[in-house]
Amino acid sequence: MTSKERMFKTLRFEEPDRPPHFEVMFELEHEAFGLRFPDRRSWKDCPAAKKREQTAVCMDIYARIIERFQWDALAVFWPWSDPDGVAAAKRAFGDRLLIGTMVGRSIWAIESIEDWDQFAADLAENPRAIHEEARRRRDAALDKIDRLIGAGADFIVLVNDVAFNAGPFISPRQFHEFVTPYLAEQVQRIKARGGIAIVHSDGNLMPILDEILSTQPHVLHSIDPMAGMDIAEVKRLTRGPAALTRELESHSCATVRPSGGRIALMGNVQCSLLQDGPREAIRRSALYCLSHASPGGGYIFSTSNTIFPGMPLAHYEYMLEVFREFCSLHPWSPRIRGE
Repeated sequence: MTSKERMFKTLRFEEPDRPPHFEVMFELEHEAFGLRFPDRRSWKDCPAAKKREQTAVCMDIYARIIERFQWDALAVFWPWSDPDGVAAAKRAFGDRLLIGTMVGRSIWAIESIEDWDQFAADLAENPRAIHEEARRRRDAALDKIDRLIGAGADFIVLVNDVAFNAGPFISPRQFHEFVTPYLAEQVQRIKARGGIAIVHSDGNLMPILDEILSTQPHVLHSIDPMAGMDIAEVKRLTRGPAALTRELESHSCATVRPSGGRIALMGNVQCSLLQDGPREAIRRSALYCLSHASPGGGYIFSTSNTIFPGMPLAHYEYMLEVFREFCSLHPWSPRIRGE
């Protein structure tokens, strides 16, 4: 089974040969390969020739990541949210993998609030200003979505942290008014353009889970265990008879019609354990995700955030060792089935 087939099968809530795996970002390229992604600040106003050179460096590192860690998709993070980067990755890997990228700061969210006092005051006294800014962010995001999918992106990750560990950054009622409709428009634009919509947020999303589900994305990431997000419970709440009728056309694959659940899940291997250990705790976290979320499809194995600087590379490699062990012993393994 190819990586593309594996991804599409799990999005249809069917069991592939193994759960697909990739990470939204991988920033241990120096530890893994002795190489460095170009400095994130170097992309701004970069001359065309220099940008092509830097993009080629990124593609070389991505190729090594994909090969070594057996990723089934690639979200292009450098250059960030850039059609040229997507087009380069599509040329390099698009015959084998789904290619996507990120669009951030597209709704009101924790990381995009610069003045919390003013934000709180406007919520109570000037909701028009909140809506005006929400529309501005939406319009900018829709423009990016169009350009990125036009460049060949198969999926878009809408990255906006809308919850702390204790819960959403605003009340569910306020979320319904000031966030849900603008997020829904972005998800629908991605789907209308034939893309896969992935919504990302850290934190405890349980009080607003129904709001997020109402926007009808294909995938929810990161199912944050440090905020008490139990993937077994989220899987239970998002499974059962399909509540959504969704269709998407990829640029090279047939229509996906999810039939066994409302939304696929991605993530939940606890990042704090991957940073600090011990190995046995990493093992428990990985096996919990796999055993509760992968049956029946609809699960993409990954960490609860990214592979970030400071995380020991050996811990990520151990997580993948556990993953391979699980896949080899699972009933869907050809060895177990006697094939």
